[in-house]
Amino acid sequence: MFYLIAVTLLWAVSFSLIGEYLAGQVDSYFAVLTRILLACVLFLPLLRPRRLPRGMAPGLLAVGALQFGLTYTCLYLSFELLTVPEVLLFTIFTPLYVALVDNALRRRFSAGPVVATLVAVLGAAIIRYDGISDAYVKGFLLLQLANLAFALGQVGYAHLVRRCGADVRQQWAGFGFFFIGALLLVVPAWLLLGDHSRLPQTPLHWGVLAWLGLVASGLGFFFWNRGATQVDAGTLGIMNNALIPAGLVVNLLIWNQQADLTRLLLGGAVIGLSLWLNLRWDSWRERIRKSASAGR
Repeated sequence: MFYLIAVTLLWAVSFSLIGEYLAGQVDSYFAVLTRILLACVLFLPLLRPRRLPRGMAPGLLAVGALQFGLTYTCLYLSFELLTVPEVLLFTIFTPLYVALVDNALRRRFSAGPVVATLVAVLGAAIIRYDGISDAYVKGFLLLQLANLAFALGQVGYAHLVRRCGADVRQQWAGFGFFFIGALLLVVPAWLLLGDHSRLPQTPLHWGVLAWLGLVASGLGFFFWNRGATQVDAGTLGIMNNALIPAGLVVNLLIWNQQADLTRLLLGGAVIGLSLWLNLRWDSWRERIRKSASAGR
């Protein structure tokens, strides 16, 4: 749990750094690529493939491609369409995807996350009910793809480590594959889709990218995934949402972003209701089942 809390505080600052200093100024694909390359600087020297349990290396490649490569490509693109508070609020869907992915891997299904997601969509619409544009919808959908990919990655990593029985030394020795997997997705994306004229122009751009690559990405992803192996899916989902209030406080207080707080709070409350529905769903279903059994 300590790892998840520490990385939450780290990522709360990182969200605003992306929105304030990189979005619209540095090509999104290049920014993600730079983060991955810098994270590789930390972990490739530690890579020891022979120490890994069988099947762990390809699993780490897939997890990295999803949790870092696809997630952060979509995230950076969404920052060009949405404000930082909106990006933070719409990451609130991630715990619902965590529950769905965990259910799928355990071969069970609960309708609760689906119902909660529909309520959360209503909350998202309230935030921009009189100003929904094509860009807003595109940004919202990009974030949902990012949320789903992030959920697939972190739950997949936890299941992979438990299935392989990997200890912490083996996790250190194999995490380089995580970033290699991300590179396999992001390099062709940058070559084919990137705006090669929008490269970092100032020392500030490079400084922010260095922080995001070495600290937020390199150390952040390892310790977040390490924490994910030590908690259940419910706790992991809740910790995904702890980033939202922390990130909003950083953005609204430090950068003094102008935002319609009334609408933001109302929409956020409806999205919060969706989380409450998701948390209570299983207990309600159990009560209904017991009542039905007693009535027979």
